[in-house]
Amino acid sequence: MPKTPKPYSPSRRSLLRALGGTAALGALAGCGVPAAYVKAGDRAGADLSTQDKRLTWANWPLYIDTDDNDATKRPTLDAFEKKTGISVDYIEEINDNDEFFGKISPALMNHQQTGRDLIVMSDWMCARFVRLGWVQRMDRSAQPNVAKYLDPQLSSPAFDPGRQYTVPWQSGITGIAYNHRRLGREIRHVSDLWASDLKGRVTLLSGLDEAFALLMQGNGVDITKWTAADFHKVCDQVRTQISRNQIRRFTGNDYTKDLVSGDVLACQAYSGDVIQLQADNPDIRFVVPEEGAELWADSLMIPDLARHKTNAERLIDYYYDPEVAAELAAWVNYVCPVPAAQDVLAASKDKDTAALAENPLIFPDATMRKHLVIARDITSTERVEFAKEWNKIVGL
Repeated sequence: MPKTPKPYSPSRRSLLRALGGTAALGALAGCGVPAAYVKAGDRAGADLSTQDKRLTWANWPLYIDTDDNDATKRPTLDAFEKKTGISVDYIEEINDNDEFFGKISPALMNHQQTGRDLIVMSDWMCARFVRLGWVQRMDRSAQPNVAKYLDPQLSSPAFDPGRQYTVPWQSGITGIAYNHRRLGREIRHVSDLWASDLKGRVTLLSGLDEAFALLMQGNGVDITKWTAADFHKVCDQVRTQISRNQIRRFTGNDYTKDLVSGDVLACQAYSGDVIQLQADNPDIRFVVPEEGAELWADSLMIPDLARHKTNAERLIDYYYDPEVAAELAAWVNYVCPVPAAQDVLAASKDKDTAALAENPLIFPDATMRKHLVIARDITSTERVEFAKEWNKIVGL
């Protein structure tokens, strides 16, 4: 079984700094500042893919398989280069959605090249790029694997119907993690976080985009069409729990440390992190509450004026080959956006690898899928007001 990486901090599902300079830029651009929006006819540049067999790919740390004996080797990516003759400059430069947005937005809003042919962003940030016209529509006829194997549940988010501009790299679930042995009972509902035996032993995620959907689901809200009233109700509830000293703190990915140490008994958590924690502590459990949980994705996009669009599209399609997707899934342990990879893992002669095929946090079963929902994203007009309120609550 490929070696599982340790949780990385800050989280791939990064902290929103909506009052910072980069988010303020995004809010203004999203509101329709003329200089920011790029019309469809101005997004494509000269594609040098045929004569220049390379591409540059920006991704998050610890988000691709590496060789157990040599961390500089990436087996699936090395195999792509050997198979196609395309050289990939793979850069682990994304540590925060807003930080990276700020890094490349000046070029994009001024109709300049970013120097990158492929980037990976959380879907809530992808929505901003799509609305601004900062990414190119992909040629799905050149991506038969994507067309055939993309998880139907991830195939048509509200911000990108039909996934014309984005393709999920990995997916995941925001639910609740808890220490069953220390707590001495099960957690089944979001409201269980507010029980008296958890006073001061609960953490919530600090990022607005990461936290709000699950809390709304606890109120029975359909998060595909939530309203401002739903958001303000959640904020009131969180303020109440803070006043009761129920919440220990708000976290990024460092909630894992509190859960492992026992300082926290229950918390908002990401499915991929919990799989990694369970390898060392089987008492840690992950639950999709009966009211539901948020299904999210981090997605691949091709920025405007990318010089190697065809090469990038070819790489994306390569990772949707079930054999390749299975190899990647066995290493990163997030929800695989290629359900057909499950059969590949199940057929493995290695017992531990084959067992991954039965893990519902990598391949959600039909019962779990009924409780997984993709939230509508926060619009540009909502973001400034909502982020100001949320950040005041969490102390940002």
